[in-house]
Amino acid sequence: MIPQTRTTSLLTQLFLLSCMPGFVLAQDVQSDATKFERTIKSKNDVVDASVIDAGGLTREYDLLAVQRNLRLMYPKTRFGTISSTPLPGIYEVVMGRNVAFVEESGRYFIFGRMFDMEKQEDITSGAEAAQPASPAVDFASLPLQHAIKSVHGQGRRALVVFSDPDCPYCKKLEQELAKVDDVTVYTFLMPLEQLHPDSRAKADAVWCSKDRSAAWSALMLDGTVPKKTKGCEAPHQAVLPLAEKLGVSGTPFLVASDGRTMPGAAAAARISAWLDAVKKPAAANVQGGTQ
Repeated sequence: MIPQTRTTSLLTQLFLLSCMPGFVLAQDVQSDATKFERTIKSKNDVVDASVIDAGGLTREYDLLAVQRNLRLMYPKTRFGTISSTPLPGIYEVVMGRNVAFVEESGRYFIFGRMFDMEKQEDITSGAEAAQPASPAVDFASLPLQHAIKSVHGQGRRALVVFSDPDCPYCKKLEQELAKVDDVTVYTFLMPLEQLHPDSRAKADAVWCSKDRSAAWSALMLDGTVPKKTKGCEAPHQAVLPLAEKLGVSGTPFLVASDGRTMPGAAAAARISAWLDAVKKPAAANVQGGTQ
């Protein structure tokens, strides 16, 4: 029979052991917090402590908590940069070429990219590097005779765009494309009638114009809708199945001549740099949709 004092001692030790992981974690968090405070204090020679942004301190402590939680829940995962986002309580986590957005507990992950739709910018850190590789499109096989052909400058670079006449982001893209020189743009008209009931009629009117490229620019940049020609319509029977085959579910959608893809609108400089990154120019059906 175990003496009472020894029983009490064993129970005490078991209790301490059961609490040890949490105790160690608490010590770890406290240690990191102390290091952070020392870092702040070490900056007092340059920045007066009274002007340190309290909100900034709060954000740093929040990031520290996210880091601790992720390390505890996923000890085998190597996490890179962890940063705050414009969305309160949502943090961006970089894991090699993967980017996820998590809340503080680290339980829920959203994989993908974050866009500022007002500025039309991809605000994901290292967005290009983090973007998962998309299946390459066989550019040479695209039926460019069903696209509107617009030549900017010498048109030595090639770009395919799937676009909806009533899509506001497509109009934003056209404003940016107007600033991109030395490119031939092939625009496949892809009206999304579920979202924009009048888009198909506008697409038909543009396609049936004498100068499709000019009519498209006037519609997208100035809002000028060309007159509809009776008995004429855009080649929807070819373009819509093509979009479905390529997995294009929204507009705008860009395809470079080497088969790389880019969903959404982007600034002219980014588009130009993206086109310059072409790895292996592909021979294409350059007839285009001219009249």
